[in-house]
This record gives sequence, structure tokens and C-alpha cells, in this order.
Amino acid sequence: MLEIQNITKIYNAGTLTEQCLFRDFSLKVEEGEFVSIVGGNGSGKTSLLNILCGTIPVEGGDVLIDGKSVLKMKDHQRYVSMGRVYQNPAAGTCPGLTVLENLSLADNKGRPFGLGRGVNRRRTEVYREELSSLGLGLEDKLDVPMGSLSGGQRQAVALLMATMTPLRFLILDEHTAALDPKTAEVIMALTDRIVREKGLTAMMVTHNLHHAVTYGSRLLMLDRGHVALDRRGAEKAATTTEELLGIFNRLATQCD
Repeated sequence: MLEIQNITKIYNAGTLTEQCLFRDFSLKVEEGEFVSIVGGNGSGKTSLLNILCGTIPVEGGDVLIDGKSVLKMKDHQRYVSMGRVYQNPAAGTCPGLTVLENLSLADNKGRPFGLGRGVNRRRTEVYREELSSLGLGLEDKLDVPMGSLSGGQRQAVALLMATMTPLRFLILDEHTAALDPKTAEVIMALTDRIVREKGLTAMMVTHNLHHAVTYGSRLLMLDRGHVALDRRGAEKAATTTEELLGIFNRLATQCD
């Protein structure tokens, strides 16, 4: 279980632009849940993911995994059990390295590299099979530089890289926002399949309300650092895009 306990996050503390985003914010995510998170700009969506991943500090509270605090863990310790895919398809991959070299780096996450070769050619067929499962023809592009792939292809490889090693948590930070609608649907279908097959606990921030209601087992809407909507199971499955848009617009009007 992932627990966020009484988190307080203040931006620009002690200045004229001080903003308290979270105050005593708490949230529990059960093992195996796929949580879709929506909300307006400044609602706290990306900040929440950054707190979970340890990329921004907090002023109070704690983050627990199975009852153990991870708030002060070093990055390499935290990412043993956690993978993240970013909004920008260029993030999380090395453009100057080939697809094979990128996959090799991801495959070695958490292991000592030493001075040996970074690419294990004996794993090539494994990588080819993994790429083939994506259905994008990437199995024939192992020796192609990552930077020459399309945005959708690169995001698909980034998703594969984030989940190659055994992990429990997948963090998805608007990972389809930079893609065209058709490619975004392909990536979401891949995401759903990977989460299900690997039994991951996933948290996905998205501005796409259709994706939010279609995918995942739980739906959260954040509003100015608070949970404005929390639905799961049958209640979440019955939620429509139109209803979610209505709630979103109502909260935006109240904010104004």
C-alpha cells in the first residue's frame, strides 16, 4: 500500500508569492489500483507525483510504502520499485543512443555497471520480442538512434523501459499529452495492458477526461490541493466524460 500522510507543500515560502498547495493532505492507494488523476492547472496533480517520486521537498508529512517511510530515500533506492513515464517523449530516454542501448540501460537498472560492456547482445532477442509485442514495428529498429523515432514510438519504448525490471509502482505524468489523438489511444491501450499483465499499482495524471473515465480502477479529481472527487469500482465505471466535464467546469466557476 502507498500512503501519503498529512503532506504540506508550500511554494515560495516567506515571499509575497507564497502559495500553500497541500496542507495536511492524505491519500491511500491500494496495491494493484490504477488511479487516474484529473484537475485544473494548479490543482496539485503533477506536484503530487513529484512528491511521490522525491523530486520536490515537502514542509511536513510523510510518504509510506507498506508502512515504511520513503520520503528521505535516495533516488536510486526509491526507483528500485518505481518507474516513471514523462509527458515529453524525449524525457527518460537517451536520443543519441540506439534503441538497443536504451533498452540495455533500462534492463540494468539497480545493478552495478562496472567497466564491462553496457549492451548484452545475448538479450537482443528478448528486447526484440518485447518490442514486437507493442505492435509498432519497433522490433526492426534496435540499431536506430532513439532520437530518430517518432514521438509515439519513443513514448512506447519509454513505457517499456520504465517497466522492464521488476517494480510495483508506475507513475504516468501526462504521458500522452504530446501525442496526436490516434497515437495517444495506442499508447493508452499499451499502458493498460502492461499495468494489467504486470500487476502494477499505477498513478496517471491526465488532462484527457475520456482516458480518465475509460482507463483505471479509480478516479480522482484534485482541486486546489484537495480531493474533490474519488470514485472507484462500479461507481467509477459508471462515470461519463460529460459528467466529469460538468464537475470540472463547476469547480472552475467556483474558483473564479
